[in-house]
Amino acid sequence: MNVKLIEMNKERCLNLIDQLEHTLIINADARDIELLEDEGIRNMDAFIAVTNDYETNILTCLLAQRYGVKRVIPLVENIDYISISQSIGIETIINKKLITASYIVRFTMDAEVTSIKCLSGIDAEVLEFVVKPGAYVTRKPIKNIDIPKGSIIGGIVRGLQSYIAIGDFQIQEGDRVVIFSLPESISKVQALFN
Repeated sequence: MNVKLIEMNKERCLNLIDQLEHTLIINADARDIELLEDEGIRNMDAFIAVTNDYETNILTCLLAQRYGVKRVIPLVENIDYISISQSIGIETIINKKLITASYIVRFTMDAEVTSIKCLSGIDAEVLEFVVKPGAYVTRKPIKNIDIPKGSIIGGIVRGLQSYIAIGDFQIQEGDRVVIFSLPESISKVQALFN
């Protein structure tokens, strides 16, 4: 990867040079259109804006999109800005509150959950469970499992193989199962894997 990091604070740039060996550190303002053009913005695959000014993050990402960058990711802390960002064409955002919520929920659940993602723009979560020995989901094919309303099995990973959750598929101990669930169904989904 060819990573370029633009930072306005000169002292911080000097610290980053010692920490990031394979990154070009540029002491400048990322809102400077001429600078972005000089650094080849038109040839970039991704542009990530993580300043403390969330409006600037959104605007610079829109600018990068205008220059043809396929993947833009702004840091957006104001929850209200998430839907606005998505409505103007920014599909992916970084939100510390949603990330923190995902980790808190993950560590407060009884079932072994390897990851949880809070989806912005919709009131749903993506959960990945590791199936325990004797779990309810191992007793019947998927079509006969009473999956809580507001949730759906997205897929199963067994070893290095991935499977689509079809009716006759039998979930086994040790499988990793991806579930999409509304918040009110999470505790019922969790019970399937204990």
